[in-house]
Amino acid sequence: MAALELTPEVKKIESFICFKINIGIILVAINPYESLQIYGSDIINAYSGQNMGDMDPHIFAVSEEAYKQMARDEKNQSIIVSGESGAGKTVSAKYAMRYFATVSGSSAEASVEEKVLASSPIMEAIGNAKTTRNDNSSRFGKYIEIGFDRKHHIIGANMRTYLLEKSRVVFQASEERNYHIFYQLCACAHLPEFEPLKLGSADDFPYTNQGRSPIIEGVNDLKEMEATRKAFSLLGITEAHQMGLFQILSAILHLGNVEVKERGSSSCGISVSLFCDLTEVSYESMAHWLCHKKLKTATETLNKPVTRLEAINGRDALAKHIYAKLFSWIVSQVNKALSTSSKPHSFIGVLDIYGFETFEVNSFEQFCINYANEKLQQQFNMHVFKLEQEEYMKEQIPWTLIDFYDNQPCINLIEAKMGLLDLLDEECTMPKGSDDSWAQKLYNTHLKKSSHFEKPRMSNKAFIILHFADKVEYQCDGFLEKNKDTVNEEQINVLKASKFALLVELFQDEETPAAPSSSAPSGRAKVGRSTQSFREHKKSVGLQFRNSLHLLMDTLNATTPHYVRCIKPNDVKAPFMLDPHRAVQQLRACGVLETIRISSAGFPSRWTYQEFFSRYRVLMRQKEFLSDRKLTCQSVLERLVQNKDKYQFGKTKIFFRAGQVAYLEKLRADKLRAACIHIQKTIRCWLARKKYLRIRQAAITLQRYTRGHQARCLCKTLRRTRAAVIFQKYTRMWAARRQFLRQRAAAVLIQRLLRGYTARLEYKWLVCEHKALLIQRWVRGFLARWRFRRIKRAVVYLQCCVRRMLARRELKKLKIEARSVEHYKKLNVGMENKIMQLQRKLDEQHKDNRELSEQIRQMESHSATELEKLHMQLKTLQEAEEESRHRGDLVTSLQEELELVRQELEKNKEMVAELNEKNTLLKSEKDEMNRLIQEQEQQLKEKSESTHQEATEHLQAQLNEERFRYQNLLSEHLKLEERCADLRSEKEAAVIRKIFHITFLIQWHFSHFNIATYFVLPIFLTRSSPNMIITEPTLTAADVSLLLKLQRRVAELEKEKMDLQSEMDTKEDQLQLEQTKVRTKTARLLSCTGSHRQELESDNKKLKKDLQELRQSLSKGSGSKLASPGGQAYNMLLEQLNSTTEELEMRKEEVLILRSQLVNHEAFKHKVVSPTLDLHELNEDGELWMAYESLKETNRILVSQLQTQGQSHEEEVEGLRAELQQLRAELDHQQQMLSNSLELPHDALIQASLQHEISRLTQQNMDLLEQMGKQDKMIRKLKKHLKIYMKKFGEAEGVHIEQSSPENIVGESGRTVSIVRKERDFQGMLEYRREDESKLFKILITELKPRGVAVNLVAGLPAYILFMCLRHADYANDDQRVSTLLNSSVNTIKNVLKVKDSVRIYFETISFWLANTCRFLHCLRQYSGEKAYAKHNTPRQNEHCLTNFDLSEYRQVLSDLAIQIYQQLIRVIENILHPKIAPAMLEQETIQGVMGVKPTGMRKRTPSFHEEGSHSLESILKQLDVFYYTLLQHGNDTELVRQVIKQQFYVICSVTLNNLLLRKDMCSWSKGLQIRYNVCQLEEWLLDKDLQGSGARESLEPLIQAAQLLQIKKKSQDDAGAICTMCTALTTEQVCVLNEFEERVCISFIKSVQTLLKDRKESSQLLMDAKIIFPVTFPFNPSPVALETIQIPSSLNLNFLTPV
Repeated sequence: MAALELTPEVKKIESFICFKINIGIILVAINPYESLQIYGSDIINAYSGQNMGDMDPHIFAVSEEAYKQMARDEKNQSIIVSGESGAGKTVSAKYAMRYFATVSGSSAEASVEEKVLASSPIMEAIGNAKTTRNDNSSRFGKYIEIGFDRKHHIIGANMRTYLLEKSRVVFQASEERNYHIFYQLCACAHLPEFEPLKLGSADDFPYTNQGRSPIIEGVNDLKEMEATRKAFSLLGITEAHQMGLFQILSAILHLGNVEVKERGSSSCGISVSLFCDLTEVSYESMAHWLCHKKLKTATETLNKPVTRLEAINGRDALAKHIYAKLFSWIVSQVNKALSTSSKPHSFIGVLDIYGFETFEVNSFEQFCINYANEKLQQQFNMHVFKLEQEEYMKEQIPWTLIDFYDNQPCINLIEAKMGLLDLLDEECTMPKGSDDSWAQKLYNTHLKKSSHFEKPRMSNKAFIILHFADKVEYQCDGFLEKNKDTVNEEQINVLKASKFALLVELFQDEETPAAPSSSAPSGRAKVGRSTQSFREHKKSVGLQFRNSLHLLMDTLNATTPHYVRCIKPNDVKAPFMLDPHRAVQQLRACGVLETIRISSAGFPSRWTYQEFFSRYRVLMRQKEFLSDRKLTCQSVLERLVQNKDKYQFGKTKIFFRAGQVAYLEKLRADKLRAACIHIQKTIRCWLARKKYLRIRQAAITLQRYTRGHQARCLCKTLRRTRAAVIFQKYTRMWAARRQFLRQRAAAVLIQRLLRGYTARLEYKWLVCEHKALLIQRWVRGFLARWRFRRIKRAVVYLQCCVRRMLARRELKKLKIEARSVEHYKKLNVGMENKIMQLQRKLDEQHKDNRELSEQIRQMESHSATELEKLHMQLKTLQEAEEESRHRGDLVTSLQEELELVRQELEKNKEMVAELNEKNTLLKSEKDEMNRLIQEQEQQLKEKSESTHQEATEHLQAQLNEERFRYQNLLSEHLKLEERCADLRSEKEAAVIRKIFHITFLIQWHFSHFNIATYFVLPIFLTRSSPNMIITEPTLTAADVSLLLKLQRRVAELEKEKMDLQSEMDTKEDQLQLEQTKVRTKTARLLSCTGSHRQELESDNKKLKKDLQELRQSLSKGSGSKLASPGGQAYNMLLEQLNSTTEELEMRKEEVLILRSQLVNHEAFKHKVVSPTLDLHELNEDGELWMAYESLKETNRILVSQLQTQGQSHEEEVEGLRAELQQLRAELDHQQQMLSNSLELPHDALIQASLQHEISRLTQQNMDLLEQMGKQDKMIRKLKKHLKIYMKKFGEAEGVHIEQSSPENIVGESGRTVSIVRKERDFQGMLEYRREDESKLFKILITELKPRGVAVNLVAGLPAYILFMCLRHADYANDDQRVSTLLNSSVNTIKNVLKVKDSVRIYFETISFWLANTCRFLHCLRQYSGEKAYAKHNTPRQNEHCLTNFDLSEYRQVLSDLAIQIYQQLIRVIENILHPKIAPAMLEQETIQGVMGVKPTGMRKRTPSFHEEGSHSLESILKQLDVFYYTLLQHGNDTELVRQVIKQQFYVICSVTLNNLLLRKDMCSWSKGLQIRYNVCQLEEWLLDKDLQGSGARESLEPLIQAAQLLQIKKKSQDDAGAICTMCTALTTEQVCVLNEFEERVCISFIKSVQTLLKDRKESSQLLMDAKIIFPVTFPFNPSPVALETIQIPSSLNLNFLTPV
């Protein structure tokens, strides 16, 4: 910054805090290359109404000064914005216009400001281009006049342009571009509306690829094209004109592609077919005149061929001329849009013009630009310096006039007579004029004669002009050609003869010669006509530009100018970096340094006397205050500033030299600082003393309260000590007494327990002795019975051995036969023979087992008879037992017999062991046979499963295809139905209007005769409304034909739908038939083997049971020695018997207690004992008699209650009837009065009042009738209940008569229990009246909202309620009600779904009704009675099945409705997700640092604030959570939710992949990593929700493979093979496009990939179809909810539904 140390004012540039600096009347604006928040509406309001120097320098301050001077002085103003390219001129002018539109206060004309701002994208597209210094450089100048009315409101605007750089159309330097509009067109070449233009990449056109820089970093030409088209539409340019403009621009590009070939020395040949097709001109004419020119002589006209160079120059001249005409036409259209009908009272002009330019090679354009800056600098000097010196003269300040630089000699050199422009025009008129001859004329005329003109040392084709800013060297090459701007006249005539209307309109202004003044604003060269008179009026470009500048100077001199100089801080566009040398160069070029020099020589700072007094009164003393402000200020300044040369006193102001104001500000700040310190000192002292006094008072208060607290604590301690002593005395006394009482009670207890124990021991000994005697008696009887059993089992054993031997022989034969070859052949011939053989063997074994079991039963019967005999013998033995005590000899003999019995028992044990071994052998053989059977079953099962699986897969594929076609046809059918309904509603509306008109005439005619006329209109409308379309007399033939076509189409779709449905049903039946065949075969095998296996197992269980009984008996027999009375075993059995007896007695008492409690509980609940109980079991202790008595008492109470209730109801009915009679009488009276009043004159007001009264009375009558119907219904209901109760009472009486036999009646009288009869069970049906049907649908469907009420209900409650109503209609066998209920439900749901609310509420509505529709469909299936659906039901649910109607067709209707709702749900989800997918999946940088400094997907400049509307992957996951939990909350089936999630993931995949395929900048390795990370997040979401098996992961496969393709290596042939193997879900075109978009992939690699993929059979479509909806299925999901348990909430207001 040291280079700017010229004056103190220049040093202000060192501060980057404010980027605008005021230097006199000039605002210097420095471009910070960063977005700053200093241009908002709050800043505009802050600067509005402020003076120029009150606030910081700003473009708003200059705008406010211009607006204020216009309003105050009634004089036009101008704001001149100048600077280098990229300094911010256009932005400064835009902010100035925004300020005027804001502060003008006119809301009605706010659209003018919008249109002015909308013109910016258009002018930038057609007039801006990329240069080496600026990516968006304006290549023309413009002056915008903003018109104001007398109230200073904006009413219109006008734009004038200057010197468009036409040469850029055909030539661009290195690292530069053509105008933006050409690249925007090339970016839109793939769009369908641009395909006829035959465009391609910008690299394909010579007019756009010369600079070799077709892309601007951070700019998306496609989005810029959208903004340009939007601006065209805002300014009123139609789509047709827009496409015409684009067609002309495309023709210019194709004109550049025209190749000129040499045919001879002076001829050429070309091909211009595309250009001619787009411009709709003659191909032969255009090709001819591009290669020839017309020469006119005095006598004839010649056509001369041109050389190749001349043809190329003519082609380029034609392209420039067409573009210039198009530019002028667009400017005129913009002015038309901004113009106003009223004349503006005043205006403010904003001049946005190019600054002084100097390049390495300067041509005609730089010459004109610097010439314009010379003129502007002259005007600036005259205005600025003149005002500065006039201010000194007016204030009578001693002042010597200062000479300043005058650039008039330089201007004379350019525009004076024989100046550069005159010599250029003269040379252009010469037949053989050239740039060299013009340069020689310049040297001869001005060299060494003008101090501002020089010749370069080393060049004869250049000249140097000393401008006010710098010396500039101009190259003469091209000056004459650019100045003449000639175009072949015949080429123009060919274009005028075009069939393209817009192209002809561009050249209409050339048909008549233009006036000299008309060309001045536009600065365009006009192509002359072929006539000589028009050629004389043709002007050169230099002359037109000079005239334009003169007109601009006249406009600026007639206004008050305000200057804004834009400074470019550096050439690298770095934010907040200033290059001192470049800044000084620009300040010098725009005249700011000269202004600073003049201001520093004078008095740059000035104050009025009042302002000085108000500002610096703090520096004055008391004695210096005088009544005259001027004298006061003089005395203060003489004291403060000793050097009197530093200031001067004027008439109204004080003038200061540079630096004096800063000195006075320093003195003022020191004074204020000292006063501030004194104030702070005093206040701090006061605060410290106040704080000290407050702390002292607080300490005294704390001491007082602390001392009082301590005294109270001492008193409390003394009191508690005395109380503790008293408590201890009484506690010790109580403890001693309690110990004494405890010891005495323990002694008494011990004595009592000892005495009881001895008594119990004695009693136990006596009992044991008695039991031992009893056991001895029973054991002896058992031994006798055992002897008989031993003999019988020995016989059975011999039979088993024989049969075992025979079975083994048979088994051996069977084994030999099974091993033979013939047997295997038989097995292979068919499994049925083998199964029959096995069945036969099993039958034989089963027969043997039955014989054995019969023998066993016979033996058991025989053993029972023997057992009886043994019992008789046992009795005789017991009788002889007394004698045996006296006979000891008999005891020894009995002991010997016992030994023999033991020996026999050992033998029996051995026999049992042998039987067990045989049983194990039989079991092993049985297991072997079972194993063989299972193996054969397994083989059959595997074969059947494989064939069944293949057939199932084939049928499933066909079923999916048919389902997809059917759902597509269903959606098309629904669309046609909606269209038909719309047409029908339109026709009905027309007919209703006519009917109302006719009815009004009839009503007016019959109003004299009868009141019945008032009832004609509704009856007529009601009867005529169904046939409105048929009775419409004005139906046209076209409407009838359209209606017939729609009906025919609907019929065809219905027929096709039925065919598809029947075909699908047949295929499903075939599949079920095959499944049933396989199941029956396997079931037959399993049943045969299973039955035999069960019989063997049952026989085995019987044998095991017998064996266990045998072992128990043996164990008892072996212990008989110890079973004598008094023995250990005898005592143990006796104890067990006693304990069992005691336990039985306790259980009996508990049962009696529980029964009594049960009776009390049932009586409390007013329920009747179930009649299914066994009365014999309740008859113990007179319980049945007690229950019967209580039941009779309850019945009597119920009968009395019913009688009283019936009487009260009859009384209420009588009262209601009386009230009804009274209302009817009143109604008759009112009607009589109404008929009498009709004889009055026909007044419309009276008629309206009468009609209203009649409708009111009719409504009251209907209400009364409805109330009466409700009462009648209640009476019928009560009568029905009474009959039921009477019937139950009669049944209870019958039961009492049957059960009250004499032996069951007990004489004990129990207490009477009051028992209320139990009400009947709810059958799961709801009854309603026909009048309440519309109310039912309104409450349950139309007005039921998913949010609020429906969320707190049972899932699917509306569906359950509708089905319960349907069950009642089926129970009543009312087919009309069933049809009405189902049709109305379907239509009402459709109408609810047609009402679209906000996106979130509409989604919830669709989800809610999808769940209820599916639940209604499942209920129809579950309760249809079909076995396939009823097998999941409980017995109670099977009782609720439909009995009278087959609703299978309505199930199909509900299925179609569910499909329609599902498709609407998917569309709503797509509309919500679609705008979020591309930003979240591609543009957002979820992995920080991978994408570099700026994400590749961000094409626009990064804003300084975060965008609120941006979408991230987290937002998509949250939205998916919302969808998932909403679907589950509404009770949708899990399988249906999985299908919805699969569809959502398919949408995410297709939209992301399509955006990736259309955006080249997204195809990179880092972006592939980003996409893979996002897909992993989606997979984690699926894992979290347990949705892995829903197919959603497979729908993401194309996107996953695309991400892998971006990350894989792409160099060798192996890499190409890996790509082909990996990318199975991507098409060949998608793989090739993704490879082509990557810059690192070579062409040969792409061709090798194409070669490997050429054999694939796939679709040739590049993009995925995001609108595909997968076919949806609704698997059967039975409801576990029992219908009788459903409770209807009172919040639904469904009181008119009666449970049955």
